Amino acid sequence: MPTENEKAISLKDMTANPAPLGLLGFGITTVLLNIHNAGFFPINSMILAMGFAYGGIAQIMACAMEYKKGNTFATVAFGSYGLFWWSLVLLLVLPQVTFFNTGGTSALQAADATSMAAYLFMWGVFTLVMFIATLKLNRGLQVIFISLAILFFLLALGDITGIKAITIIAGYEGIFTGAAAMYVGLAEVINETYKKDILPI
Repeated sequence: MPTENEKAISLKDMTANPAPLGLLGFGITTVLLNIHNAGFFPINSMILAMGFAYGGIAQIMACAMEYKKGNTFATVAFGSYGLFWWSLVLLLVLPQVTFFNTGGTSALQAADATSMAAYLFMWGVFTLVMFIATLKLNRGLQVIFISLAILFFLLALGDITGIKAITIIAGYEGIFTGAAAMYVGLAEVINETYKKDILPI
């Protein structure tokens, strides 16, 4: 029996859902990078800028917001893939930076095919383990994570073997992966706006 000094307090989370921001930052940037992997255009500043800004910053922002909501899975996913994009941009940009004290040559050696294969393989392992967690979540996230794991393994295989056809196949698979993330992100926005399930996830 509550005393007269006791009061029931109910707190309601009024903050926005950050998941669509993270999913769209990941999805759109992944589509653009994999159009390159499929052979339609070379790597260029558009991909690097998207990777740093929307792929990187947007997902890190979503990570911080999910942390405040107590969502461990989304915090780890958005934080990790946001920093993946930053690391990828740095891998491509740092070898191009020249320092005056090195005689005009780069101070850092560019990553070779073997090291890139190891990098991509480890991201594939991480993503595959994260996929296991999605088995308790919605079908849309399951599709994103299993297709992303396959993408990382295909890209690693393409790098280690040097077979261009594997990277091209990975490009098309990556376009699907990014499009799946875009669909889930936009579906969450539309479903929340209309307050009913218009697009299934």
